[in-house]
Amino acid sequence: MRTNVGLWWVLSAFFFLVAVIYTWWNLVNNTGEVVNRIEWVGTIALLFTSFMSLLIAFYVSRVHRAQGGELPEDRLTAEIDDGDPELGEFSPWSWWPIVLAFAAAIGMIGLAVGTWLMPIGIGVFVVAIVGWVYEYYRGYFAR
Repeated sequence: MRTNVGLWWVLSAFFFLVAVIYTWWNLVNNTGEVVNRIEWVGTIALLFTSFMSLLIAFYVSRVHRAQGGELPEDRLTAEIDDGDPELGEFSPWSWWPIVLAFAAAIGMIGLAVGTWLMPIGIGVFVVAIVGWVYEYYRGYFAR
């Protein structure tokens, strides 16, 4: 976690430095004369990238401080099993996540190609969500 915190602080400083260099590069012409023209889209995009990485760095540092200790990833003597928490119950045999991804793909294609695909994508999405939520209530794996 300490490595992640340091990485985000460095990335924030890097993007800010690149924004300053990019702005200076736009102010100076290739021949060395000052043009006094800034390309605002790139400058603002790089500044916002710097601010977003600054927000992530701040958040990750607060989370690291709130944990009150080192994570297994921070110790050189840690084993793989030390950082293996219980994440939840997942069904390795379930086909519903694939159907859900198919519904999302149909929805995105509907946004890009034609709006007539959106109701089809939404219908498949509703069926996939209901099927995934209720897969333990019916059939072979009912509880």
